[in-house]
Amino acid sequence: MIKLAEIMLNGLALGAIYALIALGFVVIFKASGVMNFAHGSLLLFGGYAVARLHDRIGFIAAVIVGAALAAALAALVQVLAARGLRGAEIHTLTILTIGVDVLLGTELNRRVGADFLSMGDPWGSEVVRLGGVTVAESRLAAIAVALVLISVFFAVFRWSRWGLSMRAASADPEAASLMGIRLNRVRLIAWGVAGALAAVAAVFLAAFPAPGLDRTTSQVALSAFPAAILGGMDSAAGALIGSFVIGLTSAMAAGYQSELSALGGGISDVAPYLVMVLVLLVRPTGLLGSKELTRV
Repeated sequence: MIKLAEIMLNGLALGAIYALIALGFVVIFKASGVMNFAHGSLLLFGGYAVARLHDRIGFIAAVIVGAALAAALAALVQVLAARGLRGAEIHTLTILTIGVDVLLGTELNRRVGADFLSMGDPWGSEVVRLGGVTVAESRLAAIAVALVLISVFFAVFRWSRWGLSMRAASADPEAASLMGIRLNRVRLIAWGVAGALAAVAAVFLAAFPAPGLDRTTSQVALSAFPAAILGGMDSAAGALIGSFVIGLTSAMAAGYQSELSALGGGISDVAPYLVMVLVLLVRPTGLLGSKELTRV
């Protein structure tokens, strides 16, 4: 029971981190219809900024600046795409994000090298014991911070003018534009929000028990991608549910690796995608995704 409780806690922490990343995928898709494949590089960029700045300005300030820089870079990608490919099809913009990911990822990999960069977080390798259950302080901090940020996100999404504008733009961009909603501004903010959330996620991905930030940290965004698909790419609530499902699935598969050895040694890496495929076979639009109505 103690092992199961530890696995569940780690799964919840992993799901909370995935939620920050998956919300970025969803908010960009809702605002602009683009599947952002550069999200992993934006995450690595934000984490790299924190790793380089924390010694000079402190951890909290470094996280704020890193999130701001990642938001600015994400917004810049959106601006360049909107101006350079004005009138282009959505799939063209999606392909563009692949090119951005290659360019940005290559440069960041060169800068990070083979090192593991410390994030300077105050939790270090400290652990907490709760009734026999041992969990890293960084995991508990990840849950707490993610819950705060997710709550703020949903409050803004539900009650702010930007949230209302984005929901309107997602439902019918042409009608929203005719009603005076500035679609470019809505999309710019959405990309910035996604970049900032990715930077915060990078901090906890690189914290203990991970050895630090390295070149493979950006690949975790690929693990959060099934969470967004599972919940429904146009549903923020679905992304949240999907993230915790994928987080718990990954933690359970890793925690019971020996018992699942008959399925192969890398089952914990495959499990999120297996769950995604099984759900999509039943619900092709995801758990909370909207069904498209096509008039024939």
